Amino acid sequence: MLLIGLAGCVAPWLTVALSIPAAAITTVICVTLLFACALVLTRRWQRCQAQLAYEQERLAHELTEYRQRFECNAGAMLVYDLATWTIRDANPAAEALLGWSRQELGGMTIGQLIPPGSEELLRRHMAQIVARPDSEQHLSTDLQRRDGSIHPAELWGSRLALDGRAARLVNMIDRSAEVATRRQLDTALNRMREVQSIARIGALEIDPVKAQIRLSDEACLLLARRPGPSPTWQPIGDAFRIGENDASELLQSIDAIVKGSAAQLDLLLRVRAMDGRLLTIHLRARLAPVQTGAAPGVIHGTLQDVSEREHSRQLLKEREEQFRELVRVLPDGVVILSEDQVLYINPLGAAQFGYAAEQMLGTPLQSLVTGDDLARVRDYLNLPRRYLDRLPPLIPSMQRQDGSHFLAALSVGDVRYGGRDCRLLVIRDLTELESHRAALETSNRELQALAGRLFSVQEDERRAISRDLHDDIGQSITAIKLAAHAAMHELDATRRNEDIGQIIELVDSTVTRLRNLSMLLRPPQLDALGLQAAVRWQAGQLFRASPVELQMEIGELSQRPDNAIEQACFRIAQESLTNALRHAQASQVQLRLNEAENGQLHLRVIDDGEGFDPDGPRGLGLIVMRERAQSAGGKVEIITAPGEGTCIDLYLPIRASQPLEAAAGL
Repeated sequence: MLLIGLAGCVAPWLTVALSIPAAAITTVICVTLLFACALVLTRRWQRCQAQLAYEQERLAHELTEYRQRFECNAGAMLVYDLATWTIRDANPAAEALLGWSRQELGGMTIGQLIPPGSEELLRRHMAQIVARPDSEQHLSTDLQRRDGSIHPAELWGSRLALDGRAARLVNMIDRSAEVATRRQLDTALNRMREVQSIARIGALEIDPVKAQIRLSDEACLLLARRPGPSPTWQPIGDAFRIGENDASELLQSIDAIVKGSAAQLDLLLRVRAMDGRLLTIHLRARLAPVQTGAAPGVIHGTLQDVSEREHSRQLLKEREEQFRELVRVLPDGVVILSEDQVLYINPLGAAQFGYAAEQMLGTPLQSLVTGDDLARVRDYLNLPRRYLDRLPPLIPSMQRQDGSHFLAALSVGDVRYGGRDCRLLVIRDLTELESHRAALETSNRELQALAGRLFSVQEDERRAISRDLHDDIGQSITAIKLAAHAAMHELDATRRNEDIGQIIELVDSTVTRLRNLSMLLRPPQLDALGLQAAVRWQAGQLFRASPVELQMEIGELSQRPDNAIEQACFRIAQESLTNALRHAQASQVQLRLNEAENGQLHLRVIDDGEGFDPDGPRGLGLIVMRERAQSAGGKVEIITAPGEGTCIDLYLPIRASQPLEAAAGL
């Protein structure tokens, strides 16, 4: 229509100018214009076709690039239809994450990837996507893999048009490693808090400029303080209830750290907790690094309750001191050996070997044990503990510094000394024990001899008494009987009187013999008049016909001793005087009987005779005297030497502590 109107306007003008009919001119113009329009449209169509081909090629290239990115993306990605929730595609990373192949995922819905129990969460999320389709949506949920395992993940979705349908591109981020790491971190933090709680350790911060401190919850609990909602700064004096000396030392140490003269803070403080307990706190801290030219930084550190440790350390120190003192005064030698060398020896052990304690450090074992017993001792030291507990002590021959030997009983144990496993050797010198054993064997032999001699003496006494009764008393009684019969048949009065007189003389003689025999067995003075009178009478009887001079000094006693004590003292005095007369060849004998200052009965008999060797053979009388004294609860001492006389000192209690059958029978 436009062309026809244009031709209608131009045709009249050309008709006038060219004298051509208007209809022809109009037709020509229309055809020309139509041709021109067709040419223009053709060129435009060609340009549009070229542009469309370019755009299609660019779009195909972009789709290829997007597909490559989708396929090669390290993150798990999938595309699902928004209307049906059906998964349309998934990249290899999604296959690896979920465990299904791309073909298997293609027939599944997005809801099948969510574990049971999360359906409501998914529906709410899809509702948000429908309400705001152009927005990027985020969902934190769990994904269920093909094997049934659950993995925490984050889903980031964005809008996508696929084949003319609304779809969503979802990027799935597996948070399993992150969650596991977080759990491990939480577990580690909880364990650290448990360890801090068990070890009673708390953290702190110190502001050296403001002299303030900030305590962690664990530190507050350690000091019996109630933790606040968050740690707050407070003056050091309010946080620590410490003495003036400790407070001054703490401030000086903080100042030294700030000035750089000290690298760290390491103090033991006596702190009073809020509940009144006195604690020993180990405070360790160092200055946090700061930028050059900045203000002094904060001091970070820890405080630990070491009250029990310090108490244990103090107890250990006391026990070590007690052990050292025990080892020092122990009556046995104590040696600690390492690799057959002396690491420690107590003074008594060193004295056993004739050394000073410091001289024996490092001394080898072969210097202490004789060569014949060295192998035995080493084998004994190397025995396991379970065998040592069941074996008796080893008795080897040990060697002193001067080369002399002595027998010792060895006991072995395990001990730690100087950070090394060592052997503890207890050495008991058996020299004195062996001498006691020899003395005991000698005493046993003497006792056996004494017992045999006592039986012999008893039999001799019985035979003597029997002989005296038979020979003297029996004959006298027979003579009396015969004289009595003769007097009975005598008719002459004079002769009868003579027979009766003879009978009287025989009776008097028999009574005298019986009295002497009775006094020999036990003097009546001992029972009737006491010990002093009996000793005085016995001494007079023994020395009345002897040229030996007797000097007696018998004092008064505060009380009369027991019968057994008197008898033991009397018999010892009798034996001492008899020995002086028979064996000493003495010219003078002194006898003293009195009460000693300690309240005991004291008898002393001294002679100026020949004496004898006290270490030589001893007679039975001396053994009997010693046994009588010991049986009565006293002691007798015999002092003598060849050519120097003999002194016998006897001490007896006034009262006997137990029945003295032995003393009474001797």
